[in-house]
Amino acid sequence: MALGDAQQALATMIKQRRDSIEQFTKGNRPELAATEAAEIVVIEEFLPKALDEAALQALVAEAVGEVAAASGQKPTPKDMGTVMKCVQAKLQAGGLRAEGRVVSELVKKVLAS
Repeated sequence: MALGDAQQALATMIKQRRDSIEQFTKGNRPELAATEAAEIVVIEEFLPKALDEAALQALVAEAVGEVAAASGQKPTPKDMGTVMKCVQAKLQAGGLRAEGRVVSELVKKVLAS
């Protein structure tokens, strides 16, 4: 298993646990949600540290700039897929990590402005 594959598997495990926490919270089972949260902490020790919001914003701005330079115009929400691919490539190239949902929300926000 390649390093990227291992990181992807661990990220999937974290996502599954976050989904479980949501379900356990809705089902009024805080003790089970707490167990899942504790497992997330352990799994995250094996992954690169997730980017903080400021670093992620800088990375998204850089990606938007590159897409704008390549197309000759400011990207619009229709270009979200292109920008997301660029951001993901930058994350992967730098051995960095960010939650996909957070990246997606930030890209949408930047493209909408």
